[in-house]
Order: sequence, then C-alpha cells, then structure tokens
Amino acid sequence: MKKRILLLAALLITLIGVLPMWARASQEASPGKIKVIFIAMDSIDEHWLKVKAGTEDKAKELGNVTLSFNAPPGKVDANVQLQMVEDAITQKMDAILLAPLDRDALSPGVDRAKAAGIKVIIIDSPVSTSNYDAFLSTDNGAAARTAADQLAALINGTGKVAIINAQPGAGTTMIRENDFKDQISKKYPGITIVGTQFSDGDKTKALNIATDFMTANPDLAGIYATNEGSTVGAGNAIEQAGKAGVLKFVGFDWSADTKALIERGVLQATMVQNPYQMGYLGVQAAVDAYSGKSIQKAVDTGVTVATKDNKDSIK
Repeated sequence: MKKRILLLAALLITLIGVLPMWARASQEASPGKIKVIFIAMDSIDEHWLKVKAGTEDKAKELGNVTLSFNAPPGKVDANVQLQMVEDAITQKMDAILLAPLDRDALSPGVDRAKAAGIKVIIIDSPVSTSNYDAFLSTDNGAAARTAADQLAALINGTGKVAIINAQPGAGTTMIRENDFKDQISKKYPGITIVGTQFSDGDKTKALNIATDFMTANPDLAGIYATNEGSTVGAGNAIEQAGKAGVLKFVGFDWSADTKALIERGVLQATMVQNPYQMGYLGVQAAVDAYSGKSIQKAVDTGVTVATKDNKDSIK
C-alpha cells in the first residue's frame, strides 16, 4: 500500500511538471476570481504603461480579479498580438482587454473570443468588427480636428505642414491623421499638407522623418504628430535643427518628455488623453459584463489640450 501511494504521488508530480504554463497559472488563480488579461500594443510606451497602471489599480480595488498582461515586443506585428488573443482564448480567460495594433487583423480574434464566451473590452483603438462588449477611447476624430485648429492658428492659416503618424494599420492613428487632413481641407485653404510618414511610434524614426521633412521643405511652417513616440522624436528633431518656436508643432499624448518639450518652447500644444482611465474603467466594464450587468458600449474617456499655459495642471 505504501509503495502504491508513493507511486501515485510521483505520477502526480510528473503530470504537474508537464502541464502547459498557462494551465498552471490558471490553477494558481484564486478560486472564484474573474480572470482578465490586458493585451496592449507594446510594453514600453508610457501611454500603455499608464493604461496598465489603471487596470492594476482597479483590479486591486475590486479584489475579485486575477489580472495578467501581455504585449508584442515591437509595435508593428499585429500577427503576434493576434496570437496572444488566441492564447487567451485557449487559457479560457473570462475577459480580454485589447488595444488592437491593426483594426482588420485583430477582428477575427475578437470574433473567436466572443464565440468562446469571453467578454471583450476594446481599449483606445478600434477593430473592424462590432462583436465586442465595450470600447473605451478618446474621441480621436474630435481630438484630431482640434489639433488641426490649433496648428492652423499657430501658423495663421497659411503654409506647409507635415504629418508624422505612428502605425499605418492602427485605427486610432489613422483617424487622427484623416480627420486632421479633413479639417485642414475644409477650413484652411491656405495650408498645404506636404506628406505623411509613419514612424511606428519609434522616437528615433520620428526624429529622422522630421529631419527629412525639414530638409526637403526649408519653408515648412508646421508639424503634426499623432502619438507620444512620434511627438517626442519630431520635437527632438525640431530642437536639434534650431527651429524651436519658429516651426510650429502640435502633437499627441502626455509624458515627462512631451511636457519638457512644451516647457522648452518646442511643442506648442499636445492632445492629452486619459490612458489611466481607459484601463481603470476597462477592468470595471469587463467585470460588469462578466457579471451580466448592462454596460455602455462606447465610452469617451476625454481629451485635454495641453499648452505652456496649463501644463502644470495636467495630471
């Protein structure tokens, strides 16, 4: 009998050792807790770290959530992110918070998650499918139109402007580009947009792109950048070129770097989102949806125009 017990114990230990990592993680989750994963665009950009902080604080506050996090190593591979969604489905997560890198590429994963009975909360950037429970984001169209008005006022409604965008497939940044262009076209006939280039949100790429724009257009009047990495990189290029305050600059997002650019007179205005609120409210929406409560499908988390005049009041 004693030998049989020892044999069974050894067999159990062996089986546990060969379980997939996700299965063991699932077993370690406290019984009765709601399993939520946040899949971001990347794990480096300050914007996503603020969203992550919001998810963590809400999970701690609720006390009944087991929260995990994942993101592609780079900002450009939507297929890697899609595989993360597929892994979350395999892991039988109760809810997925997803910031899609590409609105079309991630839509099939969202559909499959919903078909598996998983609650899906979209964060910041849209997907092509409407088969999700809630979408929390900035009204990017309104923010882009405001950015166009800000830059137009700074250059007195005339001159050449360049756009530095982030990821070409991300719904959010494409809205920020297209609505900016539409506003300029409709309201400011004296402004010419000389081109758009994509930096993938990489500061070094954005610096090089801005430098190229300024070299090709010595009379460039303004630059518009659509996310934090693009804004910081373009701002550094403007400063290095000795054109701070001369070449007018409007960007997107709030960080220590963008604030410093405003303080040095390089960046005249930036559209400030509320990424922390996206994460914080996103977890609440996931829990409410999982619990069968009625939730709002579209949630505007707000935007503020930060300038030198109000920079110290921006949280």
